[in-house]
Amino acid sequence: MFAVIKSGGRQYKVSVGEKLEVNRLAVEDGAQLRIGEVLLIGGGDKTFVGAPFIEKAEVLATVERHSRGEKLIVFKYKSKKRYRHRRGHRQELTVLRIDDILAEGKSLVSKEK
Repeated sequence: MFAVIKSGGRQYKVSVGEKLEVNRLAVEDGAQLRIGEVLLIGGGDKTFVGAPFIEKAEVLATVERHSRGEKLIVFKYKSKKRYRHRRGHRQELTVLRIDDILAEGKSLVSKEK
């Protein structure tokens, strides 16, 4: 069973037990999250597609930790003008562990087992 969720303007395909890096969320470590922006639930013989979201569907996740991504170097250069700018950037991230996929308050993953 998998779901497609929306977080921070991006879409992620998730399954139970996976770890997911998303843009920094203002939540404490170890907190439980209920992500209500579920675009699609699939797996097995049925697929549910939202328009744009599936009503009464949620993905439960736990915040593992907050971290920072790898350093990216942004280098601007113009030839023959002595213009060179070098900047670094590290994205603030939150690591989530996907615990369950719910539809209408019932776990869809436990039916699968």
